[in-house]
Amino acid sequence: MKKLLLLLVVVIGALLPNTLIAQLKFTGEMRPRTEYRKGLKTLFNSDDDAAFFTSQRTRLNLNYSDPKFKVGLSLQDVRTWGDVAQLNMSDNNKLMLHEAWGELLFTENFSLKVGRQELVYDDSRIFGNVGWTQQARSHDLALLKFKTDEQGQLHIGLAYNNDMEVLKDQLYTTSYKSMQFAWYHRNYDDFNFSLLFLNNGLQKQDGADLKTYYSQTLGTHVNYKKEKLGLTASAYIQTGKDATDRDLNAYLFSLGADYALTDNFKGNIGLEILSGTDSNSTGDNKSFTPLYGTNHKFNGHMDYFYVGNHTGNVGLVDAYIGGAYTKDKISVGGTLHRFATQADLIAAGEKQDSYLGTELDLSFGYKYSNSVTFKLGYSQMFASDSMEVLKGGDSSEGQCWGWMMLVFKPNFLK
Repeated sequence: MKKLLLLLVVVIGALLPNTLIAQLKFTGEMRPRTEYRKGLKTLFNSDDDAAFFTSQRTRLNLNYSDPKFKVGLSLQDVRTWGDVAQLNMSDNNKLMLHEAWGELLFTENFSLKVGRQELVYDDSRIFGNVGWTQQARSHDLALLKFKTDEQGQLHIGLAYNNDMEVLKDQLYTTSYKSMQFAWYHRNYDDFNFSLLFLNNGLQKQDGADLKTYYSQTLGTHVNYKKEKLGLTASAYIQTGKDATDRDLNAYLFSLGADYALTDNFKGNIGLEILSGTDSNSTGDNKSFTPLYGTNHKFNGHMDYFYVGNHTGNVGLVDAYIGGAYTKDKISVGGTLHRFATQADLIAAGEKQDSYLGTELDLSFGYKYSNSVTFKLGYSQMFASDSMEVLKGGDSSEGQCWGWMMLVFKPNFLK
């Protein structure tokens, strides 16, 4: 791959005129990350051994701009060190197309973007690219983009998925079968807000029929910034049907604040509530699902909640406080989370304590150059007996996670 990359750089630099290179952006990313896992996502058992490994994402990004259209391509390789033999004849299908889209620019205020693309909106709670994971997330869809005026914009997304070219409808469970959303954003001097409506369809087999059950998520995200103070709030509801044809009646509410105590140090505090369903409930599904958000960004870095887990469960109340220090090339951060269930957790017919545990997240970053960054982090979960009831495992074990990562982001045409 190194020889291929060098050849591409040489050919592009030699053959393309300067005017064309100005319209072309050719960048890359290579980030090996080493992790120590002893209680990530769920409680560790005393008879298990901790995991230690290195994973790596290598990505090539090519973007071209023209007055009438834009094109974006992102090719990536995701692997774990050692998962392919040294005398390699072929990789284990790890090379993938992360993005491949074209955008028609009809006017300065109206465009159509089609193909595989990332969706990142607001704070990434409902739509995010999940950049922390090595593979990240992208969608296949058509996206209409309108600039309503100097302060406003409207996006409308349309998607309909299949596993392959078909002659008749076939069961599709890889992701959502159908999705439509509308997102409106407006800016003011110290204030901005967004409105989101998302119609999400999941397909299931019902006897001889295929049925698509639709849920609706709608709400708002608000930001306010004035001098040293920043405020943010979100409120969403979910209704419709879940994938088992149960009525869905759920909500999310969050409120956060940050304040610059000095030029280099900023403190923050907040609360997020995601509704849940009582363990012994046979009625409506009251569990909110963040769907396609970057959930690693929220509710603690150890990913105990909503990162491939905890959906359809007892919900969550996350109260947190933290701070971040940045100066020159160095950044240091820390956050303390207190977790509790939002709905009743029932075990053996008895209601459990709502308190699930406390998590401490620490991080450090050093900017070696404009294209190279070193990062590391450590997290500790202090779990309660209720967490053990909810997740299994042994709450008395020391639950921790550590990682370090080098991030290279070269621009090959500079």
